[in-house]
Amino acid sequence: MAKFLAELLGCTLPSKGASPMFESKSHSRAGLKPSTKPKTTVFSTLGSEKSLSDCKKEQQWKTSMYSSITPVCFTSPLIEKPIGKESMPQTPPFSAMFDSSGYNRNLYQSAEDSCGGLYYHDNNLLSGSLEALIQHLVPNVDYYPDRTYIFTFLLSSRLFMHPHELMAKVCHLCMEHQRLNDPNCDKNQIKKIAPKILQLLTEWTETFPYDFRDERMMRNLKDLAHRIASGEETYRKNVQQVIQCLIRKLAALSQYEEVLAKISSTTTDRLTVLKTKPQSIQRDIITVCSDPYTLAQQLTHIELERLNYIGPEEFVQAFVQKDPLDNDKSCYSERKKTRNLEAYVEWFNRLSYLVATEICMPVKKKHRARMIEYFIDVARECFNIGNFNSLMAIISGMNMSPVSRLKKTWAKVKTAKFDILEHQMDPSSNFYNYRTALRGAAQRSLTAHSSREKIVIPFFSLLIKDIYFLNEGCANRLPNGHVNFEKFWELAKQVSEFMTWKQVECPFERDRKILQYLLTVPVFSEDSLYLASYESEGPENHIEKDRWKSLRSSLLGRV
Repeated sequence: MAKFLAELLGCTLPSKGASPMFESKSHSRAGLKPSTKPKTTVFSTLGSEKSLSDCKKEQQWKTSMYSSITPVCFTSPLIEKPIGKESMPQTPPFSAMFDSSGYNRNLYQSAEDSCGGLYYHDNNLLSGSLEALIQHLVPNVDYYPDRTYIFTFLLSSRLFMHPHELMAKVCHLCMEHQRLNDPNCDKNQIKKIAPKILQLLTEWTETFPYDFRDERMMRNLKDLAHRIASGEETYRKNVQQVIQCLIRKLAALSQYEEVLAKISSTTTDRLTVLKTKPQSIQRDIITVCSDPYTLAQQLTHIELERLNYIGPEEFVQAFVQKDPLDNDKSCYSERKKTRNLEAYVEWFNRLSYLVATEICMPVKKKHRARMIEYFIDVARECFNIGNFNSLMAIISGMNMSPVSRLKKTWAKVKTAKFDILEHQMDPSSNFYNYRTALRGAAQRSLTAHSSREKIVIPFFSLLIKDIYFLNEGCANRLPNGHVNFEKFWELAKQVSEFMTWKQVECPFERDRKILQYLLTVPVFSEDSLYLASYESEGPENHIEKDRWKSLRSSLLGRV
């Protein structure tokens, strides 16, 4: 994980003449000046005693110094109405969880909250002891926690304790406060509290299902569910529905992981396939799909499917560090339950290498130029759809050194459309142009009249960087040991919008032949790309000539 983050956070995207995820001081595309765009610089972790406002000031200063990344601006959902004592909440769409001022922090305050380890300012929960925050999560007869609080605390609590430890505490508090383990307890009281406990379990299992891959979580869930359902047929059926829905989600995840593992195990270098079976790989992407819009649709299928399997907790787990108040262990010293986030970044890299492979493989210059123009059209269609991740992967592939050095090929390409796309994804001014386009797509999604208008697929590496800087920019705990909950409202705000986007169903018809090609066709390694590039347009200097000879010797077995 540490290596993955170093690679992800150390990249400048997309730099002309660079590999998709790594910066490289190489050739620029013919006819264009080498990139002078500022690097995105990871600033060091700030001191543990800064408030959120202090952190924001320091972040603004560092932004002006280093062009570091700041959080994305969001559009405004509706304000959630307070939950009455008799009404039961339902898990809302994520777009409805945060209000126009940012997020719904105006939580229901009881007398206990004001003196029980929780600190409020202007009726907003800003900090609290970990124990008090756990207490605030647990419902009672007269209280059910605000849904934004549930999501925010379940998301951020894993920075301080394992989910199974939190579940054990929640179960203990429920049974202790409501005397659920007492055979003589008041049945009417159980009828009042049971729906609220069941709803909390429902929200947990629906929003963070991967937590329950841990057998300890599943045991606690079943035990608590059994206690609140005993003697009531309605509750028993509801409990069964919750558990069955959870099992289906976990089964789907396992099946998805098996598919990814199968795809990964069959990947080979395209040069190896060409040497052993040259006739088996004469097809190119245009042969498989001649229409750029159709290819953009199929890329969107892949993006949305892979996005859908990323759990919100994976954003937090990616940056977990040792809790300073825990001397024994990191909160996630145990093996991670999923790696969907890494798999999605790997897809970005694969698409970039596929683009570069398809461009470098043709022998004739006119065919290479045609391929470049084809991918420019695909990238434009991705932009129009709202698929910014595939768009950036395509641009990144075309800016890789083996492609950008093909001056004679680029001379035959009409680059006006490509220049427009590069301008839209220009990393200068903290990706200002891209962020403006993303806000437009997000607004379109909110007011969409068709499923196609709902699609928003962000440039994922930049989203990860935004969350990383937010996490690094402020301490998890305040000097008095309280959890810095103001920080976690901001974190939940960013993750929740992603959750809205990932739940969109792809409206386009699937084409299995195209999808199979995109996911499984062999691509060139970096060395094979350079060799193909040199074979197409010869080396221009002694360094390139020496590398060409070395690559021919190692990859082809001849000089």
